[in-house]
Amino acid sequence: MPSGEYDPDAVEPRWQRRWVDEETYAYPDDDPVDPNTAFSIDTPPPTVSGSLHMGHLYGFTLQDFVARFERMNGGETFFPFGYDDNGIASERLTEDELDIRHQDFERREFQAKCREVCSRYEEQFTENVQSLGVSVDWDHTYQTIEPRVQRVSQLSFVDLYDQGREYREKAPAIWCPECETAISQVETEDDEQASHFNDIAFPVASSDDAEEFVISTTRPELLPACVAVFVHPDDDENQGLVGESAEVPLFGHEVPIIADERVDMETGSGIVMCCTFGDQNDIEWYQVHDLDLRVAIDESGHMTEVAEEYEGLHSSAAGEAIVEDLEEAGALLDRRDISHTVNVHERCGTSVEFLVTEQWYIEMLDKTDEYLEIGREMEWSPEKMFSRYEHWVEGLQWDWLISRQRSSGIPFPVWYCGDCGEVVVAEKGDLPVDPLSDDPPVDACPACGHDEFEPENDVLDTWATSSLTPLINAGWDWDDEAGEFTMDHPELYRFDLRPQGHDIISFWLFHTLVKCYEHTGEVPFEETMINGHVLDENREKMSKSVGNVVEPEVVLEEFPVDATRYWAAGTAVGDDFPFKEKDLRAGEKLIRKLWNASKLVESLAPEPYPDEPADGELRELDRWLLAELDGEIERLTELFEDRAFSKARDELRSFFWNTFCDDYLEIAKQREDDAAAYTLRTAHRRFLKLFAPLLAHVTEELWHDMYADAASALETDVTVADGACDSIHLADWPAPIGIDADRDAGAAATAVVGTLRKYKSENQLPLNAELDAVEVYADVRGFEDDITGVMHVADLTVHPDEDAPVETVVTGIDLDYATVGPKYGDQVGDIEAALAQAEYEIDGDELHVAGVTLTEEEFAIEEERQYQGDGELLEADDVVVIVRNEG
Repeated sequence: MPSGEYDPDAVEPRWQRRWVDEETYAYPDDDPVDPNTAFSIDTPPPTVSGSLHMGHLYGFTLQDFVARFERMNGGETFFPFGYDDNGIASERLTEDELDIRHQDFERREFQAKCREVCSRYEEQFTENVQSLGVSVDWDHTYQTIEPRVQRVSQLSFVDLYDQGREYREKAPAIWCPECETAISQVETEDDEQASHFNDIAFPVASSDDAEEFVISTTRPELLPACVAVFVHPDDDENQGLVGESAEVPLFGHEVPIIADERVDMETGSGIVMCCTFGDQNDIEWYQVHDLDLRVAIDESGHMTEVAEEYEGLHSSAAGEAIVEDLEEAGALLDRRDISHTVNVHERCGTSVEFLVTEQWYIEMLDKTDEYLEIGREMEWSPEKMFSRYEHWVEGLQWDWLISRQRSSGIPFPVWYCGDCGEVVVAEKGDLPVDPLSDDPPVDACPACGHDEFEPENDVLDTWATSSLTPLINAGWDWDDEAGEFTMDHPELYRFDLRPQGHDIISFWLFHTLVKCYEHTGEVPFEETMINGHVLDENREKMSKSVGNVVEPEVVLEEFPVDATRYWAAGTAVGDDFPFKEKDLRAGEKLIRKLWNASKLVESLAPEPYPDEPADGELRELDRWLLAELDGEIERLTELFEDRAFSKARDELRSFFWNTFCDDYLEIAKQREDDAAAYTLRTAHRRFLKLFAPLLAHVTEELWHDMYADAASALETDVTVADGACDSIHLADWPAPIGIDADRDAGAAATAVVGTLRKYKSENQLPLNAELDAVEVYADVRGFEDDITGVMHVADLTVHPDEDAPVETVVTGIDLDYATVGPKYGDQVGDIEAALAQAEYEIDGDELHVAGVTLTEEEFAIEEERQYQGDGELLEADDVVVIVRNEG
């Protein structure tokens, strides 16, 4: 039996350890699982680059709501956990932790250092996640760098290569000078930065009369890379320049002036320079017009020999030096401050460049329509998030660049012929391999017979691996003997749910759809659940630089984990929402209410499993509560299935607190019969189950105290005891009992009891004080004994079909001064005086007063119901109660 106050500091860690130690949430590996009952969740592997933040706490908890509900409502639930310790994030973490640079080490040596650093973070992260009570199956964990996952990732590469979906090309690519690697379009984001517009005079080289024109640019450091000047075909003012050539200031080389529709006539002077490369337009112009290639910025962001005297300077320093020299040469006509959007690498915030490098790509642009269609095959929770996916796919400009010039990552299983460059790919059965240390699968080049090979140095983009999580978790592999791909757990695929944040729809979700679709021919998920972000109390994004970050450790020191779970359920899935401490305090109050109500239930009904009363022994009020609870169960089941956790939380809390605790439990306190005991216990067990996905710890503690342990001790058939078993989280989700009751009459009767209880309290009467006579104008037939017995009514009269002897009278008129004031000015005083003297007339939606007519938008009528007879009028919702009491 629960005793004393609930102590979450002791209870929550105990259950967290026990759930892990006893493998409460383990998915069966040995026994076959029915695909129709298995529920599989493709959980996002967090990046191993820091500690737990509020976004983690919120996201993991949402996933856990689904896992716990589906485990109770369906069957075996597959809920794994992964760590993304493969790629730039873990590499930069290692460099920062050890104060080293990856370029200073041989790849395997640096990778070993990464494993060591990441393992420490992963161990701490595991403890943090377990401290949230997330019902993960810790026997099914993975790392995106482990050998098994390396094999799956390299298998994916080989399969797509065999399909002709991958290619290697020397072409302009998005480049991060800080990380010194190519990146994909999805890894860039827009950043608003301060800059300058520089108006630079360009001489027309072919002109004899010193003719010049102006180009406005934010990037003077690209002048040495200028290869052409463009004018819009509709720019009448500058059409005379087309076909001429321009001289590039300071550098002196001549470039052609060409007409092209891509020119933005509204920006700057309307004349633009093309540099190889400043942006996407430059790349398109370079390709369409077959322009020269002048690379002025290298892989580390420094100027090349093309920049002449500025060689070796960082591009930002070179830009300032060039501006100074332009001004000295008289070529800088103006310089003004602006703020503009810059493409930066989302990992480090560095402005990206566009460099010509040799990279591996997955072809995607040819199938964007197909990828849109497969995106529509999934159920989106919330549905509005599909538009983000749609906008991303429609806005794609590049194929997926999957090679990275880094040390930490999964190697490409590729070698190149030292003579002709022929690509040699590893055999599927040999994977995983590292070309830097492993031999190619052939002794001689299949194209030219040469016997020396160059290994591929690059590694795969981390998203090329993370995008395979459904296949990793389903055990996708190549069967050499059968000559086909197989799965260890085919019942998991398609996965039932992909939960994730809205910020990685273009990263993780899109790439997973592409990869899995190309490998299996089907969409990997039935449903995707997209969560929003946690903001500060002012609805601003949390940022360490701003100083508005709320740390989970601080929150969990002050509040129970279940209170944070209550908070996490407080907003619609998909919406960003502010962190508010009052929601945590509301969660604490609910936990205490559930605990105290449970203690009261056990004291009122000490027998753990009362027998169901025979027909006719349940009172109407008992039947009403169980029937109401049936309806609530149906409603809550729908809400959990729709991932409407906030509505489920609020409706369940309201029904439990108001209907069960305030109404039925207060009535049951006055009874000592088996019917009340049965109803209390039956309702209470079901409430614990309904709360279990949300309040995981307190419900488990109560279940063991009141049901699981007691049922075992009494050798009770646990299936009979409403699904009692060792863990409430493995019990069956409650189903409607199917009891019939007059639910309207029951609601009216409990409203009457609540009103009479309030009447006694306000008049300082004890609850057992007798009331001489009560009249009820509502149909509460069948509930008379409950009203009289609980409220000690000597004479109860019920009028089920009569109108109450009350009249509605107008007690005042409220003016809408925002409209009346400006409209009537000095007349407002006369209107107020007439209203005070009740000198007005209401005619439908109009009010005639002081010689003016007000419309319904300009006033509101105050009304109340009055009773002129013997006794006192009480109102309970729509029920009228008259009390006569002489004592």
